[in-house]
Amino acid sequence: MAAAEAQTPAPDWKQALKSRLEAVASQKVSKATDQELKDNEMDLFTKYYIEWRGGRKKNNQSYRSIPRFYYRLPAEDEILLQKLREESRAVFLQRKSRELLDNEELQNLWFLLDKHQTPPLIGEEAMINYENFLEVKEKAGQKCKQFFAAKIFAKLLHNDPYGRISIMQFFNYVMRKVWLHQTRIGLSLYDVAGQGYLRESDLENYILELIPTLPQLDGLEKSFYSFYVCTAVRKFFFFLDPLRTGKIKIQDILACSFLDDLLELRDEELSKESQESNWFSAPSALRVYGQYLNLDKDHNGMLSKEELSRYGTGTLTGVFLDRVFQECLTYDGEMDYKTYLDFVLALENRKEPAALQYIFKLLDMENKGYLNVFSLNFFFRAIQEQMKLHGQEPVSFQDVKDEIFDMVKPKDPYKITLQDLISSGQGDTVSSILIDLNGFWTYENREVLVANDNDGGADLDDS
Repeated sequence: MAAAEAQTPAPDWKQALKSRLEAVASQKVSKATDQELKDNEMDLFTKYYIEWRGGRKKNNQSYRSIPRFYYRLPAEDEILLQKLREESRAVFLQRKSRELLDNEELQNLWFLLDKHQTPPLIGEEAMINYENFLEVKEKAGQKCKQFFAAKIFAKLLHNDPYGRISIMQFFNYVMRKVWLHQTRIGLSLYDVAGQGYLRESDLENYILELIPTLPQLDGLEKSFYSFYVCTAVRKFFFFLDPLRTGKIKIQDILACSFLDDLLELRDEELSKESQESNWFSAPSALRVYGQYLNLDKDHNGMLSKEELSRYGTGTLTGVFLDRVFQECLTYDGEMDYKTYLDFVLALENRKEPAALQYIFKLLDMENKGYLNVFSLNFFFRAIQEQMKLHGQEPVSFQDVKDEIFDMVKPKDPYKITLQDLISSGQGDTVSSILIDLNGFWTYENREVLVANDNDGGADLDDS
């Protein structure tokens, strides 16, 4: 009995001890500082973030020798990662911008080059030899050193008996490089995806914000801005995006002359002739848009096939126009302004590969990748029909066919590919013969026209 009574407190003692230990443990946890809790949280976040980003340990030996080359772009719902990426790009572009020479540094570089020119003078051209070139490099500052490479000096060396280069040519080279870098940074600010290319909307935003900085566009009404931007952007995309991917590499924009033509509008004294030949000028944009409005007889903002048939001299064949509306983007069988711009760019630049690609696609009815005798005959029949309507004797297709193959000289004597047309340098002539009565008439009477031009020139000389 006594033994049984002595054993009863044992379970109570164990429970009490267990409760006491739990209480002590809970007190220790509660005493952890806020900083310790934050540190623990950060350690856990870092661990899981690295694993999620693919930073977990790799067992494959190839991971030690092959560097990582693919970085996944943040998804649309990964807001934090998108913001981080945008901020990183902005900081990167700011740093690159600070590395460029500013106006004061360029003036200082010109002063140093002029001070170290190497005699004797040849005409009025100041020259510098390699020894003085390196001396300027040391004095010009860290930012300038990239321009003072031996390779650059060698490229600018042109048969000078004293082994010198032109100071002006070198300075122009530096100015051009600085401008290219500035422009690339400026374009990259509009590269929303951060992949080195601009989408159509990105380029539209760039040009829209550029308009106020171009004095030659001061006269444009703001209501016309959207049409001007559309007109300007289409030229970039028509020639630089032949596969119609909807995006253009920034490098391609910098490499072509279109941006130079656009920025030429900063010149307040640009001649009338230069404005008329510049697609981006106000007169040119108004001309193209005015033609579109004049063709739109029912004023619905779109062009039907009948309305488009009056384009230019009104001599495009009906067969060709049928193909335009079959292949190009239309809305209820009518063409909008953007599609019209592609059409205009193709017909006004028939010597260019992008324009020939556009026209070739229309001529290649069966989508075979080449034109054969059947294709040529199909389109030329429409020219013959137009000649009859104008009271002219139709020209034999066999004669025209032989002339076309003689001009193009295709690799396959029975097929003409797009590359054959481009390589021959006769693509504009061939396309004109097949789609436009006026173009065919000009080709057919080329010798008479040349003779008339020569007679006119002789008359001017006599006078």
